[in-house]
Amino acid sequence: MPASLSRLYVRPGFLLRRAHQISAAVFEDECRDLALTPAQFGVLTVLKAHPGLGQSSLARALGFDKVTVLRVLRGLEARGLVTRQPAADNKRNVSVALTADGQSMLARAQRPAEKAYKRLLAPLDKAQQSQLVELLKLLTGELEDDARAAFVHPGRK
Repeated sequence: MPASLSRLYVRPGFLLRRAHQISAAVFEDECRDLALTPAQFGVLTVLKAHPGLGQSSLARALGFDKVTVLRVLRGLEARGLVTRQPAADNKRNVSVALTADGQSMLARAQRPAEKAYKRLLAPLDKAQQSQLVELLKLLTGELEDDARAAFVHPGRK
């Protein structure tokens, strides 16, 4: 293998992108019967914890840009899983909430999502799993200012 390819294939960015592709594929495989993506699962999960969250705050809670969150919300809204309406405190803001079908979908997704999580980490022993998560938290926390889309935990300023 040429040296340039060897260097490419061990770069953290290449490996992180590849790991993300695999993670999404595993999740989508486990949630195939629900036709649910990782992004949709994330939106439903955040909205369950924070009903009526503003669309911009929802984007920040997932580290999504505005275009991505809008695309995901439109798909969920078309399936009757979320509603969007003008926020009570500011008509220019959009408030998002789960519908009853959205809550039901999220409940049904818990088992396959957990199965996907376990499948993704299965090649690692328990100590390695914990270490991987801690290293990813450190990496993302330290480089947060370099992200294209901000991540702000809901409820924190």
